[in-house]
Formats: sequence, C-alpha cells, structure tokens
Amino acid sequence: MLPSLFISHGSPMLALEPGASGPALARLAAELPRPMAILVVSAHWESPELRVGTAEHPETWHDFYGFPAALYEVRYPAAGNPALAAEVIRLLAAEGLTAQPEPQRPLDHGAWVPLSLMYPQADIPVVQLSLPTHKGPAFQTRVGRALASLRECGVLLVGSGSITHNLGELNWRAGPDVIAPWAKAFRDWIVEKLADNDEAALHDYRRQAPSAARNHPHDEHLLPLYFARGAGQKFSLVHQGFTLGALGMDIYRFD
Repeated sequence: MLPSLFISHGSPMLALEPGASGPALARLAAELPRPMAILVVSAHWESPELRVGTAEHPETWHDFYGFPAALYEVRYPAAGNPALAAEVIRLLAAEGLTAQPEPQRPLDHGAWVPLSLMYPQADIPVVQLSLPTHKGPAFQTRVGRALASLRECGVLLVGSGSITHNLGELNWRAGPDVIAPWAKAFRDWIVEKLADNDEAALHDYRRQAPSAARNHPHDEHLLPLYFARGAGQKFSLVHQGFTLGALGMDIYRFD
C-alpha cells in the first residue's frame, strides 16, 4: 500500500535547481510502488470550500512571476483522471464533506514542481484537491482521513506546502548550512509532535509551537501536512533541510 506524503516544495526554481531535495524526491519515488494516480493538496489552491480538479488534460500553470524564462518553458503534461476525481467527491460526501468539481483547474506549481522531480516522465495521472484554508488544521486532518482508503487502490496522496514559510525573512545569501534558530525550533517541534502522534498539540500549533506566526504568517503552506497525516498513520522522515536560511525543505511520509 502506498503511503501519504508531505513535501516542502520550496521555490518554483526547484524544478531547475533541485538541490538536495531533488535527489531525495527521486529516491523516494524509486522506493515506492508505482502509483496508478496521484492526488495532490497544494498550498497554492486556496478556496472557500472543497473543490476537485476534473480536467482530462490539465494545463501546467506557471503561477508565479519574476523567474528566469527557462522556468516558464517547463511543462508537466500529466493527464488528469476524472474517474478518480469523481471518487474523491464521493468519498468526501460519505464523510459529510461537500466538494464541487472544477473542470478548468490547471496544475499549479505546488503540484507539478515536486512531481517533476519524482516522476519526470509525467506518465501518471494527477488530480488536485483544493485547500479551504480558513477551516484550519483539524479540517484537513478530517479530509485526509476521508480519503485514506485511496492508498489501498494505488493512489499516492500528497500534501505539498512547506514546513516553514516566511518569505519576508529569507536570507538570499545564505548557504545550505545557515539555519535561522527560530525556524529550526519550529521544525523540530513539529517533528517531535508528529513522532509522538500528538494530534491535539499539532492542531493547536499556532498557540503551542515556538515562533508559529513567524514561521507561518499565514498557514496555507503548513495545512497540507495535516492532510497527509490524516491520510496515513506511522510517521517517518524522508528528508530534512533548509534553504535561504529559513525555508524548510522537509519531506515526511505516513504509512
């Protein structure tokens, strides 16, 4: 059975400059059974309510600006999977969670950037599920649990965000060994609570975690972690690291 994953996707430039995360993602993909499809909850599809991408051939969306021209030439032409999208809607409804189809939604960079490093042939169908950020961590845990059975059907469930995400405090001259203490303390607290399976503390992270608001001025990049954790069980570390001093690049799996 496939695990669920939380992937810190970093900058869109990860697609061209994969650093240490690229090889870690490639190794992870090689270790996993080949998925029949991938379902992604990305920090970059915020919505008031749950929505599911139903396009047969979703476009590659370059939902960013100010990057080198080569990045805008990258395409990730994975097919969609309308049948899986319909099953996602059905499973959510069975748990009292209403989701609407979204036939025009392209793949944002939170989906295609990490997948381009895991499955560069783009030959596995991809479906995206939106992130109602205002509903908070407990809601995302509930969404993950509602869809956990898809793992038994060969669907890889991925939450794509960032373990820390304060773009205003990044050090653009920092090397890979430079880590802001406040970012490390937050990351270490999250890892400790995941290892302890302390759901109450994780759901209350904004009060309990050190420098929570500093690491996540808004929590859209952390919420996909709760989806991944809700969909899996046993926590393990795949990769840890920081870039630009305070942007966490951790990858976690839940078996």
